[in-house]
Amino acid sequence: MDLWLIALATLVTVGRIWLLIGLAVLSGWGLAYLCIRSRSFESAFVPVVNVLESIPVLAFLPIVLVVFVSRIGGPAGVEVAVDFLVFDAVAWNIWIGAYQSFKTVPENLFEVGENYRLGQLRMLWHLYIPHSVPRISSNLLSSFADAFFYISVSEVFAVGIHTYSTFGIGTLVTGFLATSNYGDLAWALFFIGVAVVLVSLALTEFAQYSVAKYGVDTPEEIARRAGWGRRVEGWRRVLGGPGRLVSSRVTRSQLAAIAAEESGRPGRRRRAGGWIGIGLLLLFGAAILYGSVDLVRSVPGAEWRALFAETPFLLYSMGVDYLRVGIVTVAALLLSITLGYFLATRRPTSRVVTPVLQVVASYPVPTYFPLVFAATFSFLSAAIPWGYAEIYILVLAFLSCFYYLFFDFWIGVQAIPGEFWEVMDNHELGYFTRMRRVILPATFPYIVTGISSTVNSCWAGLEIGEFWPNIDGTHSLVAGVGMMKYIGVNLASGNVAGAAWVSLLFGIVVLVYGLLFTRNLMDLARRKYVVEEGVYAA
Repeated sequence: MDLWLIALATLVTVGRIWLLIGLAVLSGWGLAYLCIRSRSFESAFVPVVNVLESIPVLAFLPIVLVVFVSRIGGPAGVEVAVDFLVFDAVAWNIWIGAYQSFKTVPENLFEVGENYRLGQLRMLWHLYIPHSVPRISSNLLSSFADAFFYISVSEVFAVGIHTYSTFGIGTLVTGFLATSNYGDLAWALFFIGVAVVLVSLALTEFAQYSVAKYGVDTPEEIARRAGWGRRVEGWRRVLGGPGRLVSSRVTRSQLAAIAAEESGRPGRRRRAGGWIGIGLLLLFGAAILYGSVDLVRSVPGAEWRALFAETPFLLYSMGVDYLRVGIVTVAALLLSITLGYFLATRRPTSRVVTPVLQVVASYPVPTYFPLVFAATFSFLSAAIPWGYAEIYILVLAFLSCFYYLFFDFWIGVQAIPGEFWEVMDNHELGYFTRMRRVILPATFPYIVTGISSTVNSCWAGLEIGEFWPNIDGTHSLVAGVGMMKYIGVNLASGNVAGAAWVSLLFGIVVLVYGLLFTRNLMDLARRKYVVEEGVYAA
């Protein structure tokens, strides 16, 4: 195949990902602001996002994918479905990151805006958005990695016996694998690697720049940055308006004018914003309900009785998968608080290792994992005949989500105000004491965001690992029991009803998880662990 076509496909895929990431950032700011303005909207938003983030890419509302393809039809319908799958890979952790950062704005800065009676838009533009930039930057790393990780199953997806695809590098890679065209596959992997490395370097620099520019009294200083960090200084003249915090962005005379302008009916505007957000959620729910009703009406009564009878086993399978998720999350946390801390405090090493981790996180797993499986299967199956499949499944799950917690913690350590580092250095605190007394409490909001995204995103890796027929041409990777295995088997056989039923049960569990875990821990982070407030208290 022409190398220019492979390069063009790579550019198209990168462009598609960045357009959808941009949409996710803009919508995430708006939704996060509605959350802090309306407790009712927040109560609905948090569990809904947890559900949306938890449902794997391939199993993500198969009803909706069918609706896109059948109702819109043609290449446009397939493109919308593919964009929806890519958006599913990039959006939810950005939304959670924006929500978490808006929830943890230091009270001192918030009170400045309240005292000068800034309007909603000015508070959003001059306070909340700048405060969220470091957290958003860490999630950009995760979102880009996640999008590329699943690109070969996002740009090409199957429902039953029908396969749908659009132009992009994921489609070409899938075709090369299917035809054993390893020469073109190697070139495709090369172009993917080049794209990922370039984007990773840019995102790493932007993440560190965002901490220096938008963090509260961090050890970083933009003027002392070299290389790309200095060149990006030119952006300050463009982004300077929305970029400064309210305490330094707006002068007294401007504040007085704004206060006079915005002194109308803030309570009414606040209520209106909440109702608008609730209305948007209701519209989204109505669209999902419409597709669900269509599906329910098409399923015979006998099949529903079979699904109800199988429900206890499905709940058991879900519990087994939650155990796998717990193991992966603990492993990701241990990696973060060791390697993540090391890289955050040693910039030269970080400039080399962080892009490497981004590349590992970004490479589509179907392009290389079959080779890993083929190279290790004989040894593992002989050494651990009863558990080798579980090892492969856990490794795939870890590769699919470790970077959420890692990059969040990595940015969180760099965002700790300089005064805290001075105290730790002056008292010569050791690693474990620093972690227990300063680092972990200071990065708690970032850890909550990372754990939430790690738990919610681990399911997609489990779906790939628990049911992978003919992974190396001669063997299949199949879990003994697991909810994701059940979904994969049913999707492969065209049993959309079975996949949708277990997804519904899973969604109910995730709703409870969102209410009990994510929102409550976000509230705790806002009350006790906003480290920037220590600067003002001092």
